[in-house]
Amino acid sequence: MKKAVFPGSFDPITLGHLDVINRGLSLFDEVIIAIGVNTDKKYMFSLEERKLHIENAFKNEPRIKVFTYKGLTVDFCKTVKADYILRGLRNSTDFNYEQSIAQTNLSLAKIESVFLVCAPNVSHVSSSIVRDIIRNGGDYRSLVPKSVLL
Repeated sequence: MKKAVFPGSFDPITLGHLDVINRGLSLFDEVIIAIGVNTDKKYMFSLEERKLHIENAFKNEPRIKVFTYKGLTVDFCKTVKADYILRGLRNSTDFNYEQSIAQTNLSLAKIESVFLVCAPNVSHVSSSIVRDIIRNGGDYRSLVPKSVLL
């Protein structure tokens, strides 16, 4: 069975994330959405809310599992017996950032990274943009799954 871990903070999960996850299902038997816990980071949504948003977005997809984790992503991958890390790329800046991490993960733990380029209609969407829109009372409904709507 080919398993991939799709790690992130998902604060909140966006349609860009959904695009990558859904397309990842054509490559992997199971995609594990792994919500990383970083105690130094200030989140808009609680860990429980983020997990619930994701579980509700994929409630009809049995090949999606949702977990939270602390520490290194490669250690989490070993725990769930996943050989791949799935990542989405919106632009060349994302690629430059992700490339170094992927090379380090391969070197540390022999975990391969698989990159999917986001679909053009969602390549502009990021969690930080959505949070800014929410903070300022803007309409963010077209950027997130229905499970995130307040």
